[in-house]
Amino acid sequence: MAAIYSGIYLKLKSAKTSWEDKLKLARFAWISHQCVLPNKEQVLLDWVSQALVSNYNKKHELEDEVVEKLWAYLDNVIHSKRLQDLLKSGKTVGLSFSVAEIINKRLSEAYSEKTQQNIGTVLSCSSGILSTPSLSIIYTAKCELLVDLLSKLSKLACQQLASDDAVGSQLFNVLQLTFAQYLLIQRQQANPNRVFGRVTSHLLQPCLLLRHLLTARSWTQADDNHVCQHLSREIRSQIETLLQAGLFQPELFSSYKEELLSEQESQEKKKGAWKTLLLPVNTVQTKLGSDLCEPAFHGAVVAGSVSLLYKLFLDSYCKAENHLVCFHMLSRLFSCLRLSDLQEGGKSDTLFPVDWSMELLALEQLLNLVLSNDIYNVASDRIRHKEVQFGFYRKLAQMLLTHSQASIPAWFRCLKLLMSLNHLIVEPDLDDLVSSAWIDAEASEPRTKKPQETLISTIFQVYSKLRQFPRLFEQVLTVICRPAVDELRPSVFSAGLTAKLRECLLELPPNQILDILCLFVEKCQTLIIPAVEGSVDMALKLMSVCSVLHAFLFNMRSLDDVTPSPVVLRTQHLMADIQKGIIQPLMELLQAPRREEEKSELWLRKASDAALLLVYTWVEVDALFGVSCSKYVSPAAETAVTEPAARHWGISAFLPGLKEQCWRRVMELASSFASTSKYCLELLTLQKMKMMLMQTKADLQALQHAAAFILESGKSTMSRGKSEPWDGDISAITELSYPTAHWHLVMSNLTILLPYISLKDVEYIANVLLETLMLAEAQEAATDQEPSISIAKISLGLIHSSLLPEMRVLHCAFLTHLIQQFAMVLPSATRDSVGLPLQQLTVTNIPWHEEILASCKSVDPLEVPSENKVQKDELSLSWKTLEKVAQCMVLLAKNGCPVILKEHQLQRCLALLEIVSLLKLDSFLPSDCTRCFLVLLSLLVNTRASVSCSKLLLLKVLRTCLHLLRCLQAGRNSNSVLKVLHASDVLEAVMTSQLTACKFFTDVLTVPVWAQYVQEVQEFLENFLQMIIERRQSVKLNLEKFMSFLVSCRPDTGAAKSIDWKNWNPAAEQLLLTAFTTLCHVVTLHLQQLPEKKLHSADVLCALLEPVVLQMVRTVEHGLQCNTPNQPLPVAFIPSVTTLLKADLSHPVKKDLQKEPSGFLKQPRVKLYREFYSQILKELPCAGSNLQFLQFALQFLTVFCSVPELYPEKETAVMVVFAIKKLLSGPAITTQVIRSMEMELTEVLVQVLGNCSDEEFYAIMRLVLQGLEVRNIWQQKAKEVLSAVTLTKLLLSCPLSGDKGKAFWFASPQMITALALQTKEACQDQALISIIVVPILETVAALLRQGEGILVNPHHVSLAFSILLTVPLDHLKTEDYCGVFLGVHEVLFSIVQCHPKVLLKAAPSFLSSFHRLVVSVMHEGRQKGDRGNMDEFEMILKCAHLVERMYTYIAAEMEDFTVFSAFIVAHYVTELQKVTLHPAVKTHLTEGIYHILDLCIERDIKFLNASLPAGVRQVFKDLYSDYNHYHKAKKQGEEKYTA
Repeated sequence: MAAIYSGIYLKLKSAKTSWEDKLKLARFAWISHQCVLPNKEQVLLDWVSQALVSNYNKKHELEDEVVEKLWAYLDNVIHSKRLQDLLKSGKTVGLSFSVAEIINKRLSEAYSEKTQQNIGTVLSCSSGILSTPSLSIIYTAKCELLVDLLSKLSKLACQQLASDDAVGSQLFNVLQLTFAQYLLIQRQQANPNRVFGRVTSHLLQPCLLLRHLLTARSWTQADDNHVCQHLSREIRSQIETLLQAGLFQPELFSSYKEELLSEQESQEKKKGAWKTLLLPVNTVQTKLGSDLCEPAFHGAVVAGSVSLLYKLFLDSYCKAENHLVCFHMLSRLFSCLRLSDLQEGGKSDTLFPVDWSMELLALEQLLNLVLSNDIYNVASDRIRHKEVQFGFYRKLAQMLLTHSQASIPAWFRCLKLLMSLNHLIVEPDLDDLVSSAWIDAEASEPRTKKPQETLISTIFQVYSKLRQFPRLFEQVLTVICRPAVDELRPSVFSAGLTAKLRECLLELPPNQILDILCLFVEKCQTLIIPAVEGSVDMALKLMSVCSVLHAFLFNMRSLDDVTPSPVVLRTQHLMADIQKGIIQPLMELLQAPRREEEKSELWLRKASDAALLLVYTWVEVDALFGVSCSKYVSPAAETAVTEPAARHWGISAFLPGLKEQCWRRVMELASSFASTSKYCLELLTLQKMKMMLMQTKADLQALQHAAAFILESGKSTMSRGKSEPWDGDISAITELSYPTAHWHLVMSNLTILLPYISLKDVEYIANVLLETLMLAEAQEAATDQEPSISIAKISLGLIHSSLLPEMRVLHCAFLTHLIQQFAMVLPSATRDSVGLPLQQLTVTNIPWHEEILASCKSVDPLEVPSENKVQKDELSLSWKTLEKVAQCMVLLAKNGCPVILKEHQLQRCLALLEIVSLLKLDSFLPSDCTRCFLVLLSLLVNTRASVSCSKLLLLKVLRTCLHLLRCLQAGRNSNSVLKVLHASDVLEAVMTSQLTACKFFTDVLTVPVWAQYVQEVQEFLENFLQMIIERRQSVKLNLEKFMSFLVSCRPDTGAAKSIDWKNWNPAAEQLLLTAFTTLCHVVTLHLQQLPEKKLHSADVLCALLEPVVLQMVRTVEHGLQCNTPNQPLPVAFIPSVTTLLKADLSHPVKKDLQKEPSGFLKQPRVKLYREFYSQILKELPCAGSNLQFLQFALQFLTVFCSVPELYPEKETAVMVVFAIKKLLSGPAITTQVIRSMEMELTEVLVQVLGNCSDEEFYAIMRLVLQGLEVRNIWQQKAKEVLSAVTLTKLLLSCPLSGDKGKAFWFASPQMITALALQTKEACQDQALISIIVVPILETVAALLRQGEGILVNPHHVSLAFSILLTVPLDHLKTEDYCGVFLGVHEVLFSIVQCHPKVLLKAAPSFLSSFHRLVVSVMHEGRQKGDRGNMDEFEMILKCAHLVERMYTYIAAEMEDFTVFSAFIVAHYVTELQKVTLHPAVKTHLTEGIYHILDLCIERDIKFLNASLPAGVRQVFKDLYSDYNHYHKAKKQGEEKYTA
């Protein structure tokens, strides 16, 4: 031994030995048991450490390759299992501090060389050192080294994030570990000055830069997913914790206060003798200076850091008495921003738009913090502090308004926050605010519009509460009357602002509103009207004023009979002033004759828009006042008596003093502008229709003329096809948004217009509706994010509404146009043959339903037509046409003369089919339902795709057709189809066409679209056959014809009567099997539901079904023969054989045959089932990835195992369970796959266990118990364990009685013991948590629930606690954590509910387990800087809710636990003191602990106050105070009113 020792040691120390040999020798010495050295591990660690240190201290110059190998050796040693085992055994092995120094030095070199290629081993070494307590002492004992490491790692991470390279996880894993270690050390430091100095000197700058880069990086797919989703969030949270604990400790507050209030005397006497010259604010400001980072990042990093630092400062020091200090901190941090230079009079052109955006965002966050923490108290600031805060915010407002940035959303938000702080801050600059943020602001983008509307809404709210609305709108008027900044000034009121204005106007006194209106009317009369002619600027001002008048008049509270008379009189005078002072002069101006070139001038267009908007507003409001207020006398009332033209509904009936000739000239001018003018003319016409309809006798001709005028107005612009979205603002209609506004008006008022328009106009509306829907998809993709209205949205809105089916005429016309579009898709050469039926379905002279005639004839609606016979003849004509078309289609299908469609025609068909699917098919009238059915049937059976077409597209078209046919036949008018078609003809035509089409699909049988298509065929056939049976539509005849057709089919190229199988087509085979399966299933189901008295019908159906079953058997057998040997079964065959077996089993209706199921099954068929069963058992274990196969196979086994006589010879139920066990232990099986097929597995086992013998059941139990043996997990057979655990859980779902039940529960203690051992082993490997531990917890919970009253030994139940105390609840991914949490909770709840006696004896174990749950949910639900994934947070909230539920249950149901209530509360507050919970999580936990506090008596409260440590005691006092204030008071209030 001595020779070995001396030899190795001398060779390692010898200069003659090459480094290559030394490394080989060192590796051998580490792993070999033959090499025995005293303290060998420490010797080898010292050797490699010394070698690396000597190299970096330049004592020995080693080659780079040797150095890398030395690092690799050190890394292997640190991570070796041998070292870990030694340390676990208590042996002391350590490293020297120089190792930490050289690691830091190596990382520093990598940072300065800007290469991170060769530091992976060094990072791995540092990770191993930090995660091993006995080694990490080299960093934790010398904090300077740990700080240096953290600084170097942060800089390296910044370097990696700033580059374009993909981000890996190794560096960030080490960084997170280092942060965690440093935070532990930082908490233990007693000297806050030293911590502050260390953080500001070494960590502040790299941490702030790192946080910015983590937040700002645009993550790509190349970046590591764990870094993007988890580590980046965790590291940002750690940075915030580090900065808060390092910079803003409670002991440092006096330093901050002394520095920030240096000009004032401190209001408190200094406590103690602690005196310092520390200037913390100045230090932090200096660190945010130019040396923070590269100039390119500097502005962005400072902007992001300032708000963070202020937030952390407030979190630490914000109390009512410290608000002035907090404000001064705000002003000092604001001075770090570049905006502060502008406040002092700097130039704004030094900032680019991107810089402005970041700076304003930082300012917004600062102001938000001020507002949310209530830093600014207006009264306190004015009385005590000489308005120091007000002065600061006032300068901010001036700076923001001087340097307007209306294109940046944060600019509006900053002004809104200043308004929220105190409206007097911006009051002196109200005109500038109104101008730059509203009237003249160019906020056209949606992201800017919303904050702008929020700001103006806030202004409205403030000034309406202060009752200073007139003052605000005086400024608005002043700004409007200034020369416009832009030639086309934006609209004053958007839709959002109009809604806010409405809210404010409803709260204002009416006289204030009238003051504002009178002000605008007066200014318009005196300043604008006289100068509007020829002036574009004045015309724009006029438009703005008129839009304000429109907004106020339309949104103010209407006059009614309780309105005071002075207000009514004043309103009358106002309406008269508007009519005489504005409308009349404008009408005179517009009706003046002009040359053609003058009519297109901009001023005239704007003047026309303003005038017509005001006329429409005046007419509408005047009519409303007249209806709602009996005291109101309209200015039009005087002339209405003397003017005979009123009864002809001329303009003078609405607007007094305006002649018809003058109005016609104005209309002619207004109609030439596709803008607000034209739209207002349509609104006026609609208003005229409404007023006519309110009369006792309507003028039908006038109504028809008015409706025709509205439609005619927009036809020319609608036909151009060019439009853009409209935001609903009448004053902002342009030439491109006019078509949208017009269509919106027509669609919104269809119920008024439709009875008075001609059939031609109905067809026009139907045509436009269809055309716009065809373009809807492209337009919706572009405009879906915007809240504005588009033509496509309007049309889709009508299609989705319930109104369209009520408008029978339009509904029918729309369907007619749809059919025309289908007919136009067909190639021109074939339209005469196949297209002819479709064209016949759109013939206009055939009345498709009676309502068309009644609604489209221009007759007096009071006349009752007496020609009922004519209508009946016309109706019979439509049905004769439908019958003729149907026969024609069937004939074409039988003759096999399909139309060949190209790809673009198929795409067009699909688009039309999607429009059909938008309609409410169940609302069609019988004739329309039949027409639609015939069109879809024609498309399905009389068209084919060309060879070059996309097969997936063709499948989609066929699938959609079948789906729509199914929807129609499921509707209330499905019988109407059978008036013109025989059911068997439909089924035969569909199957013939689909079998023929299948020749295209032989190479797409594995794609999902094919499976969906086959499913649709099956559902169509099933629904149709059920309809035939349920509605008794010649059941025997139709079924016989369809069955004989199916029997005659061969799955070749689709031709019937073929007798050879040479052209066998697997796609057609699947389809034919689907048809056979569906037919057997429907008929079998019907047979089972037949009452005994109808056994004759059953015999008839059985006789019909027999040839189908035989043919089906032949098809299946042939398919199996054609299947390649050793290939899996085709999935489509399995449901067919299952249905065949079900049909055979349900065949004997007579009771005596049910005793011997195998007696009536024909021997060849029994052979088929057994072969199929054997094949499925063979394939089952390998099919873990094919979920569809598994579900079908398990369904077959469920039916097969229900008849034990069907098992092949020498096979038992054990074989089925063995196959399922092998399936569950397969590599592709996951817990998600098991959940998705759990129902099918349970059904199989119910049949297997229900029909097996006791001996077979004992064998199954042995199989399960073997899988639960702990050696499986030792041998790395995790899936073997999973399969046994799953089988145990499934067995618990099966009804076990008699000896089987006794055998299972006899083995249950052994199971629980095995599960406890498995959990203990599995918890050592985190990868097995979700695979094994979670299923074990679910199984244990099920065992405990089912074992209520059976598991009588308390020890067996107590074993469950050992499982719960073993399971880890920390350092898990959120998904794994939630799975484990739910499992642990379910086990606890099962014990609480089902085993309360055991619980009392094992109370400490229960409390420990539950306390672990509470601690874990507090850790996961703590407040973080970035909340992250919302779905993950919802999971945490669910866990918190379950903890609340457990607390509530303990308090309500477990009286014996009262004695432990104080301990439960103590545990809770102790943990609460360590974390800051997210408010939502805290709400749940607090509600739960309140229920435990209900159990606490006065003695418990005194005990807690006396025994808890100081910090925890304060937390408890706060909790108990809230409990008394909120919960106890509420509870006492409820008890007071409880009987």
